[in-house]
Amino acid sequence: MAPEPDLIRLGPRDAAHRLVLLHGWGADAHDLLDLGPLLVGPDVSVVALQAPLPHPAGVGRQWYDLQQPNWPQLPAARQALLARLEELAAEVPLPATVLLGFSQGAAMALDVTTTAGLPLAGLIACSGYPHPDWQPGAVPPSPPQKILLTHGEQDPVVPYGASAELERQLSQAGHGVQMLSFRGGHTIDQLVLPSLREFVSGAWKT
Repeated sequence: MAPEPDLIRLGPRDAAHRLVLLHGWGADAHDLLDLGPLLVGPDVSVVALQAPLPHPAGVGRQWYDLQQPNWPQLPAARQALLARLEELAAEVPLPATVLLGFSQGAAMALDVTTTAGLPLAGLIACSGYPHPDWQPGAVPPSPPQKILLTHGEQDPVVPYGASAELERQLSQAGHGVQMLSFRGGHTIDQLVLPSLREFVSGAWKT
């Protein structure tokens, strides 16, 4: 089978459940791959998606260029991610999929999932932020989507208040959202991993 340059896989391609990972600005698909075995078992399909654009620093990737005023690449990034998630759903259905994003990947995950009404089993947004024109849409009728936000209280890159604003908007729109904070910076702290594992396994029990 030919390699897939836009993603990395762990575990079986056809599985009962899938975890999809979206990396942050300036990283690449390898960045979150180690989370897979920490959060799910070997029978779960893990897919780490690669952002489509090269980072302006010459190393890593980006979903859109944060340095360009008004983020003109964002609309195309939304459509591209939505198409990729729908392609993956041909292998493992979206109601059996949990999506996890970090930083810019978290912003993308929240934006595409909630505005398009994707019926995911669960969504985890770590150190994320709301896009300026983002409005979370209606809650998909089935399955009951669960959203977990995590953020370091001393984050020097994306302020903690960004996730607090996400929580406010999601709750106001009727989404079932949980906020998990920790004393730390711009990272997925090891202390939150047990809660992430519990959330992922619980998302598939509904």
